[in-house]
Amino acid sequence: MRAMPHVEGVEHRFVEAGGVRFHVAEAGPVEGPPVLLLHGFPQHWYAWRHVVPLLADRHRLIMPDFRGFGWSDAPYKGYDTDTRVDDVLALIDALGLDRPLLVGHEWGAWVGFMVCLRAPERFGRFLALSMIHPWPEHRRLIRHAWRVWYTIPWEYPVAGGFVLRHWPAFTRYILRRGVTDAGVWRRADLDEFTESVRPRERAHAGRALHWQYVLRDIPRLVRNRHRALRLTVPTTILFGANDFAMSHEALAGGERHATDLEVRVVPGGHYLADEHPVLVADAITTLSAGSMRAGIG
Repeated sequence: MRAMPHVEGVEHRFVEAGGVRFHVAEAGPVEGPPVLLLHGFPQHWYAWRHVVPLLADRHRLIMPDFRGFGWSDAPYKGYDTDTRVDDVLALIDALGLDRPLLVGHEWGAWVGFMVCLRAPERFGRFLALSMIHPWPEHRRLIRHAWRVWYTIPWEYPVAGGFVLRHWPAFTRYILRRGVTDAGVWRRADLDEFTESVRPRERAHAGRALHWQYVLRDIPRLVRNRHRALRLTVPTTILFGANDFAMSHEALAGGERHATDLEVRVVPGGHYLADEHPVLVADAITTLSAGSMRAGIG
Protein backbone atom coordinates (compact mmCIF):
# COMPACT_ATOMS: atom_id res chain seq x y z
CA MET A 1 0.00 0.00 0.00
CA ARG A 2 1.27 3.48 -0.86
CA ALA A 3 2.51 5.70 1.96
CA MET A 4 0.00 8.28 3.21
CA PRO A 5 0.97 11.94 2.64
CA HIS A 6 1.20 13.96 5.83
CA VAL A 7 -0.89 16.98 6.78
CA GLU A 8 -0.46 18.40 10.27
CA GLY A 9 -3.43 17.67 12.50
CA VAL A 10 -5.05 15.13 10.17
CA GLU A 11 -5.94 11.70 11.51
CA HIS A 12 -6.94 8.66 9.48
CA ARG A 13 -9.32 5.75 9.91
CA PHE A 14 -11.23 3.21 7.85
CA VAL A 15 -15.01 2.97 7.89
CA GLU A 16 -17.20 0.17 6.56
CA ALA A 17 -20.22 1.61 4.76
CA GLY A 18 -22.50 -0.03 2.23
CA GLY A 19 -20.19 -3.01 1.87
CA VAL A 20 -17.14 -0.88 1.02
CA ARG A 21 -14.18 -0.03 3.26
CA PHE A 22 -13.62 3.71 2.97
CA HIS A 23 -10.59 5.66 4.06
CA VAL A 24 -11.57 8.83 5.92
CA ALA A 25 -9.19 11.66 6.84
CA GLU A 26 -10.35 13.92 9.67
CA ALA A 27 -9.20 17.12 11.32
CA GLY A 28 -10.54 19.61 13.84
CA PRO A 29 -12.58 19.28 17.03
CA VAL A 30 -15.19 16.51 17.10
CA GLU A 31 -17.69 18.97 18.59
CA GLY A 32 -17.10 21.51 15.80
CA PRO A 33 -19.63 22.07 13.00
CA PRO A 34 -19.19 19.14 10.58
CA VAL A 35 -17.95 19.76 7.03
CA LEU A 36 -17.93 16.83 4.59
CA LEU A 37 -15.48 17.40 1.73
CA LEU A 38 -15.68 15.32 -1.48
CA HIS A 39 -12.70 15.34 -3.82
CA GLY A 40 -12.52 15.42 -7.62
CA PHE A 41 -10.27 13.67 -10.14
CA PRO A 42 -7.45 12.63 -10.19
CA GLN A 43 -7.31 13.45 -6.52
CA HIS A 44 -8.20 12.07 -3.09
CA TRP A 45 -8.50 13.47 0.46
CA TYR A 46 -5.14 15.25 0.06
CA ALA A 47 -6.83 17.70 -2.33
CA TRP A 48 -7.91 19.60 0.82
CA ARG A 49 -4.40 19.85 2.33
CA HIS A 50 -4.26 23.66 2.01
CA VAL A 51 -7.79 24.16 3.32
CA VAL A 52 -7.30 22.08 6.48
CA PRO A 53 -5.05 24.49 8.43
CA LEU A 54 -7.41 27.37 7.64
CA LEU A 55 -10.46 25.65 9.14
CA ALA A 56 -9.40 22.92 11.55
CA ASP A 57 -9.31 25.18 14.61
CA ARG A 58 -13.11 25.46 14.66
CA HIS A 59 -14.61 22.95 12.19
CA ARG A 60 -14.77 19.18 12.14
CA LEU A 61 -13.43 18.31 8.69
CA ILE A 62 -14.33 14.91 7.24
CA MET A 63 -12.49 14.06 4.01
CA PRO A 64 -13.28 10.60 2.63
CA ASP A 65 -11.72 8.96 -0.39
CA PHE A 66 -14.36 7.83 -2.87
CA ARG A 67 -14.43 4.14 -3.72
CA GLY A 68 -11.57 3.36 -6.06
CA PHE A 69 -9.48 6.37 -5.03
CA GLY A 70 -6.87 7.15 -2.42
CA TRP A 71 -6.89 4.42 0.21
CA SER A 72 -10.52 3.30 -0.05
CA ASP A 73 -11.47 -0.09 -1.47
CA ALA A 74 -11.49 -0.32 -5.24
CA PRO A 75 -14.17 -2.83 -6.27
CA TYR A 76 -14.66 -3.53 -9.96
CA LYS A 77 -18.11 -1.91 -10.12
CA GLY A 78 -19.93 1.04 -8.56
CA TYR A 79 -18.51 4.11 -10.29
CA ASP A 80 -21.80 5.42 -11.64
CA THR A 81 -23.26 8.52 -9.98
CA ASP A 82 -26.19 6.73 -8.35
CA THR A 83 -23.91 4.28 -6.57
CA ARG A 84 -21.54 7.05 -5.52
CA VAL A 85 -24.53 8.88 -4.02
CA ASP A 86 -25.39 5.67 -2.13
CA ASP A 87 -21.80 5.64 -0.85
CA VAL A 88 -22.04 9.20 0.49
CA LEU A 89 -25.30 8.48 2.32
CA ALA A 90 -23.90 5.25 3.75
CA LEU A 91 -20.83 7.12 4.96
CA ILE A 92 -22.93 9.79 6.63
CA ASP A 93 -24.82 7.06 8.48
CA ALA A 94 -21.64 5.22 9.45
CA LEU A 95 -20.02 8.43 10.73
CA GLY A 96 -23.15 9.62 12.51
CA LEU A 97 -23.12 13.03 10.84
CA ASP A 98 -26.07 15.36 11.43
CA ARG A 99 -26.76 17.66 8.49
CA PRO A 100 -23.14 18.54 7.65
CA LEU A 101 -22.09 21.35 5.37
CA LEU A 102 -21.33 19.51 2.12
CA VAL A 103 -18.40 20.63 -0.04
CA GLY A 104 -17.57 19.01 -3.36
CA HIS A 105 -15.05 19.65 -6.09
CA GLU A 106 -15.68 18.63 -9.71
CA TRP A 107 -16.85 14.96 -9.69
CA GLY A 108 -17.33 15.30 -5.95
CA ALA A 109 -19.54 18.33 -6.60
CA TRP A 110 -21.57 16.43 -9.21
CA VAL A 111 -22.27 13.73 -6.64
CA GLY A 112 -23.02 16.55 -4.20
CA PHE A 113 -25.78 17.92 -6.42
CA MET A 114 -27.30 14.48 -6.84
CA VAL A 115 -27.19 13.56 -3.15
CA CYS A 116 -28.77 16.92 -2.23
CA LEU A 117 -31.56 16.27 -4.72
CA ARG A 118 -32.14 12.75 -3.40
CA ALA A 119 -31.83 13.43 0.33
CA PRO A 120 -31.99 17.18 1.00
CA GLU A 121 -32.89 16.64 4.65
CA ARG A 122 -29.40 15.19 5.25
CA PHE A 123 -27.47 18.42 4.56
CA GLY A 124 -27.35 21.93 5.96
CA ARG A 125 -25.78 23.71 2.98
CA PHE A 126 -23.81 22.80 -0.13
CA LEU A 127 -20.70 24.39 -1.65
CA ALA A 128 -19.89 23.20 -5.18
CA LEU A 129 -16.49 23.94 -6.73
CA SER A 130 -15.79 23.89 -10.45
CA MET A 131 -18.86 21.96 -11.61
CA ILE A 132 -22.01 22.77 -13.55
CA HIS A 133 -25.39 22.23 -11.92
CA PRO A 134 -27.87 19.64 -13.32
CA TRP A 135 -29.78 22.25 -15.38
CA PRO A 136 -27.21 23.74 -17.77
CA GLU A 137 -28.41 25.61 -20.85
CA HIS A 138 -27.95 23.17 -23.73
CA ARG A 139 -26.96 25.78 -26.27
CA ARG A 140 -24.15 27.09 -24.10
CA LEU A 141 -23.16 23.61 -22.94
CA ILE A 142 -22.73 22.44 -26.54
CA ARG A 143 -20.77 25.56 -27.41
CA HIS A 144 -18.21 24.70 -24.76
CA ALA A 145 -18.21 20.91 -25.14
CA TRP A 146 -14.76 21.05 -26.74
CA ARG A 147 -13.30 21.97 -23.35
CA VAL A 148 -13.61 18.41 -22.03
CA TRP A 149 -11.54 16.89 -24.85
CA TYR A 150 -8.99 15.77 -22.27
CA THR A 151 -11.40 13.23 -20.73
CA ILE A 152 -11.55 11.20 -23.95
CA PRO A 153 -8.21 9.39 -23.38
CA TRP A 154 -9.45 8.42 -19.90
CA GLU A 155 -12.95 7.24 -20.82
CA TYR A 156 -12.86 4.20 -23.04
CA PRO A 157 -12.62 0.61 -21.82
CA VAL A 158 -9.07 -0.78 -21.88
CA ALA A 159 -7.60 2.39 -23.44
CA GLY A 160 -8.56 4.65 -20.52
CA GLY A 161 -6.93 2.45 -17.93
CA PHE A 162 -3.82 2.09 -20.09
CA VAL A 163 -3.43 5.88 -20.38
CA LEU A 164 -3.78 6.41 -16.63
CA ARG A 165 -1.31 3.65 -15.84
CA HIS A 166 1.33 4.20 -18.50
CA TRP A 167 1.07 7.87 -19.50
CA PRO A 168 1.47 9.76 -16.20
CA ALA A 169 2.77 12.81 -18.05
CA PHE A 170 -0.75 13.37 -19.42
CA THR A 171 -2.30 13.32 -15.93
CA ARG A 172 0.39 15.70 -14.72
CA TYR A 173 -0.26 17.99 -17.69
CA ILE A 174 -3.98 18.20 -16.88
CA LEU A 175 -3.25 19.10 -13.26
CA ARG A 176 -0.92 21.87 -14.39
CA ARG A 177 -3.42 23.04 -16.99
CA GLY A 178 -6.09 23.20 -14.29
CA VAL A 179 -4.60 26.21 -12.50
CA THR A 180 -3.78 29.68 -13.76
CA ASP A 181 -0.36 29.59 -12.08
CA ALA A 182 1.37 26.23 -12.34
CA GLY A 183 3.76 27.43 -9.63
CA VAL A 184 1.14 26.61 -7.01
CA TRP A 185 1.93 22.92 -7.52
CA ARG A 186 4.77 21.35 -5.61
CA ARG A 187 6.40 18.52 -7.54
CA ALA A 188 5.62 16.15 -4.66
CA ASP A 189 1.91 17.01 -4.87
CA LEU A 190 1.79 16.47 -8.62
CA ASP A 191 3.54 13.14 -8.12
CA GLU A 192 1.11 12.16 -5.35
CA PHE A 193 -2.02 12.65 -7.43
CA THR A 194 -0.49 11.26 -10.62
CA GLU A 195 0.81 8.11 -8.95
CA SER A 196 -2.43 7.57 -7.01
CA VAL A 197 -4.33 6.66 -10.20
CA ARG A 198 -1.64 4.45 -11.74
CA PRO A 199 -2.20 1.10 -9.93
CA ARG A 200 -4.35 -1.21 -12.05
CA GLU A 201 -7.47 -1.12 -9.85
CA ARG A 202 -7.20 2.67 -9.39
CA ALA A 203 -6.76 3.26 -13.11
CA HIS A 204 -9.84 1.12 -13.71
CA ALA A 205 -11.79 3.25 -11.21
CA GLY A 206 -10.72 6.47 -12.95
CA ARG A 207 -11.66 5.10 -16.34
CA ALA A 208 -14.99 3.72 -15.12
CA LEU A 209 -15.90 7.01 -13.42
CA HIS A 210 -15.61 8.90 -16.71
CA TRP A 211 -17.24 6.18 -18.80
CA GLN A 212 -20.25 5.90 -16.53
CA TYR A 213 -20.78 9.65 -16.82
CA VAL A 214 -20.77 9.30 -20.61
CA LEU A 215 -23.18 6.35 -20.54
CA ARG A 216 -25.62 7.60 -17.91
CA ASP A 217 -25.27 11.24 -16.90
CA ILE A 218 -24.82 12.88 -20.28
CA PRO A 219 -28.00 11.26 -21.70
CA ARG A 220 -29.89 12.48 -18.64
CA LEU A 221 -28.64 16.01 -19.23
CA VAL A 222 -29.51 15.88 -22.92
CA ARG A 223 -33.05 14.67 -22.13
CA ASN A 224 -33.53 17.17 -19.29
CA ARG A 225 -34.23 14.32 -16.90
CA HIS A 226 -33.55 16.62 -13.92
CA ARG A 227 -35.99 19.38 -14.92
CA ALA A 228 -38.71 18.13 -12.55
CA LEU A 229 -36.31 18.11 -9.58
CA ARG A 230 -35.81 21.11 -7.32
CA LEU A 231 -32.69 21.83 -5.28
CA THR A 232 -33.87 22.86 -1.82
CA VAL A 233 -30.51 22.72 -0.02
CA PRO A 234 -29.04 26.28 0.06
CA THR A 235 -26.23 26.07 -2.47
CA THR A 236 -23.27 28.19 -3.54
CA ILE A 237 -21.22 27.46 -6.66
CA LEU A 238 -17.67 28.80 -6.92
CA PHE A 239 -16.46 28.74 -10.50
CA GLY A 240 -12.99 29.78 -11.65
CA ALA A 241 -13.05 32.54 -14.25
CA ASN A 242 -10.26 30.74 -16.10
CA ASP A 243 -11.50 27.17 -15.69
CA PHE A 244 -10.16 25.30 -18.70
CA ALA A 245 -12.59 22.36 -18.32
CA MET A 246 -15.96 24.12 -18.55
CA SER A 247 -17.54 27.55 -18.79
CA HIS A 248 -19.61 29.39 -16.20
CA GLU A 249 -21.90 30.48 -19.05
CA ALA A 250 -23.72 27.14 -18.80
CA LEU A 251 -24.80 28.00 -15.24
CA ALA A 252 -27.27 30.68 -16.32
CA GLY A 253 -30.86 29.89 -15.37
CA GLY A 254 -30.08 27.45 -12.57
CA GLU A 255 -31.93 29.60 -10.05
CA ARG A 256 -35.22 28.53 -11.66
CA HIS A 257 -34.64 25.04 -10.30
CA ALA A 258 -33.39 25.96 -6.83
CA THR A 259 -34.77 27.53 -3.70
CA ASP A 260 -31.50 29.27 -2.81
CA LEU A 261 -28.70 29.16 -5.38
CA GLU A 262 -25.78 31.58 -5.61
CA VAL A 263 -23.23 31.40 -8.44
CA ARG A 264 -19.92 33.18 -7.88
CA VAL A 265 -17.31 33.48 -10.62
CA VAL A 266 -13.98 33.83 -8.82
CA PRO A 267 -10.32 34.19 -9.79
CA GLY A 268 -8.56 30.97 -10.67
CA GLY A 269 -8.81 27.83 -12.72
CA HIS A 270 -10.29 24.38 -12.19
CA TYR A 271 -8.50 23.27 -9.00
CA LEU A 272 -9.65 26.06 -6.69
CA ALA A 273 -8.74 24.39 -3.39
CA ASP A 274 -5.18 23.95 -4.64
CA GLU A 275 -4.84 27.42 -6.17
CA HIS A 276 -7.00 29.59 -3.88
CA PRO A 277 -7.50 27.74 -0.57
CA VAL A 278 -8.18 30.97 1.35
CA LEU A 279 -11.07 31.77 -0.99
CA VAL A 280 -12.51 28.27 -0.52
CA ALA A 281 -11.99 28.34 3.25
CA ASP A 282 -13.67 31.76 3.52
CA ALA A 283 -16.70 30.44 1.60
CA ILE A 284 -16.92 27.42 3.92
CA THR A 285 -16.67 29.65 6.99
CA THR A 286 -19.43 31.94 5.71
CA LEU A 287 -21.76 29.05 4.86
CA SER A 288 -21.03 27.30 8.14
CA ALA A 289 -21.89 30.47 10.06
CA GLY A 290 -25.12 30.74 8.09
CA SER A 291 -26.00 27.16 9.00
CA MET A 292 -25.40 27.79 12.68
CA ARG A 293 -27.56 30.93 12.61
CA ALA A 294 -30.29 28.84 11.03
CA GLY A 295 -29.86 26.14 13.69
CA ILE A 296 -28.43 23.59 11.22
CA GLY A 297 -25.46 21.33 11.89
